[in-house]
Amino acid sequence: MKITDNKNIAYTKAGMFEETRFEKIHNVIFKESKEASILVAQEIATLIREKEQQNQPCVLGLATGSSPIKVYEELVRMHKEEGLSFANVVTFNLDEYYPMDKGNIQSYFYFMHEHLFNHIDILPENVNIPNGTVSSEDLYQYCIDYEMKIKSYGGLDFQLLGIGRTGHIGFNEPGSHYNSGTRSITLDHITRVDAAPAFLGIENVPRKAITMGIGTVMGAKRIILLGWGGNKAEILKKTIEGEITSEVPATYLQNHDNTTFVIDEAAAAELTRVKTPWLVTNCVWEESLKLKAVVWLSERTEKPILKLTDKDYNNNGMSGLLTEEGTAYDLNIKMFNKLQHTITGWPGGKPNADDSNRPERASIPKKRVIIFSPHPDDDVISMGGTFDRLVEQGHEVHIAYQTSGNIAVSDEEALKFAEITQALCPDCEETQSIINFLKIKTDNDIDSVEVRQLKGLIRRSESLGATRYLGLKDENVHFLDLPFYETGTIKKNNISQADIEIMCNLIETIKPHQIYAAGDLADPHGTHKVCLDTLFEALKVLKPNTYMNDCWVWLYRGAWHEWESYQIEMAVPMSPDQVLRKRHAIFYHQSQKDGVMFQGGDSREFWVRAEDRNRLTAKKYNDLGLAEYAAIEAFKRYYF
Repeated sequence: MKITDNKNIAYTKAGMFEETRFEKIHNVIFKESKEASILVAQEIATLIREKEQQNQPCVLGLATGSSPIKVYEELVRMHKEEGLSFANVVTFNLDEYYPMDKGNIQSYFYFMHEHLFNHIDILPENVNIPNGTVSSEDLYQYCIDYEMKIKSYGGLDFQLLGIGRTGHIGFNEPGSHYNSGTRSITLDHITRVDAAPAFLGIENVPRKAITMGIGTVMGAKRIILLGWGGNKAEILKKTIEGEITSEVPATYLQNHDNTTFVIDEAAAAELTRVKTPWLVTNCVWEESLKLKAVVWLSERTEKPILKLTDKDYNNNGMSGLLTEEGTAYDLNIKMFNKLQHTITGWPGGKPNADDSNRPERASIPKKRVIIFSPHPDDDVISMGGTFDRLVEQGHEVHIAYQTSGNIAVSDEEALKFAEITQALCPDCEETQSIINFLKIKTDNDIDSVEVRQLKGLIRRSESLGATRYLGLKDENVHFLDLPFYETGTIKKNNISQADIEIMCNLIETIKPHQIYAAGDLADPHGTHKVCLDTLFEALKVLKPNTYMNDCWVWLYRGAWHEWESYQIEMAVPMSPDQVLRKRHAIFYHQSQKDGVMFQGGDSREFWVRAEDRNRLTAKKYNDLGLAEYAAIEAFKRYYF
C-alpha cells in the first residue's frame, strides 16, 4: 500500500495517515467529516474540470445514504458560487430499492434529486439511477442494459462509496461474487434494520434492491469510500485490516490500486494504530494514552490493574512505557488511583469535602444545573440515576428538551390520543381533522402541522410525567422545540441562528454551574449530533461572559453506546433502588416502548439497553480491581 498520486497526498496532508503492517487499504483519518467531505468534493470538481478541458464526459458513480450528503452540499455550493458546471457529467447511481416508485421520498431517485441534481446544471438525460419500477419480467435484461451503458462510456472515472455494517458497498451484501455485475439482490436483515428509521419501521423497508456489482465498482479508475461515526468502526477494521472475503464485500477493495478510505476519528476507533498504537510504533506516552494502555492490558490479560506485572507490559508492546514509569508496581498504583478518583456519589460535588481528587467542585455547594436532552427521553435513559441524585442532593436542576421528538411517535399512537380527545370533545373540528388525516395518510405524506403538534404534546406529557416522578418542578422543565428539527420528516434542516439563540437564551437565563449534554452520536437519524453542535456553537458565543468561567460541561452517553473505561472522568454509582427508579422514569415514555421506531441496530427496549450498559460499566470497573456496584452512569468532561 503506497501513496502514489497527488490526490492521496492531498488527503494525507489534511488528515492523519500512517502506514502500518496491519492495514491493506490506504485510509486517511479526519477529526470531522465536514473537512473530509469538502476535500472529496474538491477532487470530484477537479476531475470534472479536467474532463471538460479534454472535451470528454466525466463519468461518476454516486452513492446515497448519510455519508455523501456533505460532499453533495459542497458540490452544489461550488456550482452556485464558483461556476462549477456539470454539463459534461454523466452519473450512474449504485443502487435503488426494489420495488420503489421514483416519487417515494425514500427512493434513491428522490434522494439524489433532493441533495444534488435539482441544484446543478446536469443534463437530465445524463442522470442514471436504477429504476425500481421495472417489472419483474424485464428486470434481468434491465440490469444487463444498465451494466452495458456504463461500459459504453468506458467505465466509471470515479466511484463514491459508503459502507454498510454488513460490509456491503452499494447493496452488494455478504456472499456477493468478485465478478458480479448489476443485478437484483435480497437485502441483509442488518441492512434493513439500519434503513428502518427512514421508513418508520423495518416492516416498511423493501426486501430487495437493484445494485451495481462488485465487478462494476472495481472497474472504476478511482474509488473513494466514506466512513463516518462509531457504528462503522468495527466493519472498517475488518475491511481495512482483515482478509479478503465475500462475507465482507468491501474487502475486495484491497485489490483496487487507486482506492482511498476517508474516515473520521470515530469510524477509525477500532483500527490498530488508533486503538492500540503501542503495537504499531513508539508512542509519546501522554497521561491519557497511559491510562488507555493500562486499561486495555488489564482487560486483555483479565487481571485487575494492581496485579499487572512487568512481564505483562513487556509481552504486549509496552516496554517503552515501563522505561518511563520505572516499574509495573508504580504505574499500576498511579493508574488505579486515576480511575478510583472518577467515582463519586455526588455528581454536583460533595459539600465540605476535599475535592482535590474528586471529579466535581465542592466550592459551589448548591449548583444550577441544565441537563440538555436531544429527545424527550434521553435524559432519563442516559443519566436518570444522576438526574435523581442531583435533585435529591438539593441542586437547582433544569431539564431542557431540545426537540419535540414528534417524528418518533407512530401514527397509531397519535390516532389513539386523537380519538380519546374526540370522545371528550365531540365537536372539536381540529381533532376530527387530525383523525381524518391519519386515517388516509400514505407513506409519502408529511404530517400536517396539527398532527405534529399532537405528537409533540404526547412526548411533552410523557416527559413531565418522568420529571415529576423524579421530584422536579414543572417550571424547571423547558421545551425548546429547536427549529432545525421541525420539518415533519426524517431529514432535518441545518443548524440556524435561531437554534443557537434559543440555546443561548436559556443558558444566559439560568447561568449554570453544570451543563450535561448528550455525547452519544450514534443515534440512527443524527439528532444527537446536531443538538450537540448547537450547544457547542452557543458555548462559543457565551464564553466571554464571566459566569461561564464557573460552568463545567459533562457529556453523557448510554442510549446507543457508552464511554470506554479509560475515557470516563466521572462515574456515578447507582444502588439497586436507583436502578429501579430510573427504569420507572423511562417507563413514563410510553410512546417509545414496545416497538419504538428508532432503535438503530439494537432490538432491546431502551430501558433494557440502559440497565445492561450501566451494569456493564460497573462490571468493567470491578474487573479493573475497583469497588463493586450495581450500576454506573458515566460522563466525560468537555472543555470549551
